[in-house]
Amino acid sequence: MSQMTTGRALPRRTFLRGMGTAVALPFLDAMTPAFAAASTPITRVAFVYTANGVIMQDWTPAQDGVGFAFTKTLQPVAPFRDQLLVVSGLAHRNGEALGDGPGDHARAGASWLTGVHPKKTQGADIRNGMSVDQMLAQDIGRSTPLPSLELGLQDVRMVGGCDSGYSCAYSNTLSWGSPTTPLPYENNPRRVFEHLFGDGETTD
Repeated sequence: MSQMTTGRALPRRTFLRGMGTAVALPFLDAMTPAFAAASTPITRVAFVYTANGVIMQDWTPAQDGVGFAFTKTLQPVAPFRDQLLVVSGLAHRNGEALGDGPGDHARAGASWLTGVHPKKTQGADIRNGMSVDQMLAQDIGRSTPLPSLELGLQDVRMVGGCDSGYSCAYSNTLSWGSPTTPLPYENNPRRVFEHLFGDGETTD
């Protein structure tokens, strides 16, 4: 997930107590007061990047318009037809070589949320663009304790070369706070938990 905002803070012990008694529930009863206290619904946005792409014929509906048939891949979201929009046929031209030679993997990740063709370098002089998740975080993130969360599953190296002359910062970063500020994602579940609920040193 490239970026995801959070709601009101939930005490860590309340969370654990709820998990221990109702782990199978979609929404824990223990969380109800925290959500109910919000005067208006909080707007949330999530960007999920699939490395190496997807099988497009299993993803993209064959028909245009609102009456399309859901593909096998999209069947799980069929109940939400009136709340979703399937967009296809787009391309990131700035993710192409444009004279820079090899490095498609680095360019794909770097341009995904920025729309910018990254500077080809393995040094500290990286340059990309501010990503759309961080633009949104500056607005809707003001109503949450954490403006955004950058989460991932793979490598988090930020220095050296990772793809045909491109810095690892391009390959391992999807969110950019500015053209020169990559925001590395967290891939350790324990640190994510501590970031959200505390590290156990408080009594909450």
